[in-house]
Amino acid sequence: MVKLRHSRFDCAPGCSVEAAISLIDGKWKCVILFHLQQGTARFNELRRRVPGATQRTLTNQLRELEMDGLIVRTVYAQVPPKVEYSLSELGLSMAPVLSALKLWGDANIDRFAKTPATALAA
Repeated sequence: MVKLRHSRFDCAPGCSVEAAISLIDGKWKCVILFHLQQGTARFNELRRRVPGATQRTLTNQLRELEMDGLIVRTVYAQVPPKVEYSLSELGLSMAPVLSALKLWGDANIDRFAKTPATALAA
């Protein structure tokens, strides 16, 4: 079943939040955007930086970010092919949002850390 990329927003209160969240709603999208703030990266660099994401998931998330205009994919005509990803102007404008998420995460990471009991169950 095909997931709708974005729904039409009715501009009720919270509409702008819904619109923003719809662009970064993938599990790894914010992490990818955060790492691309450091500069242009190739696919395998991103795979190393986001080890929890499978190759397929990372590929799909990158495609969606590109379709939504948050990243730019540059393909170089050479053998082997070289592909680089970087933030677009729209993606760069997300920097304050990602910084705020990181600050909040740093302040609250202890709430989500695995305890010895949960680590054994996992």
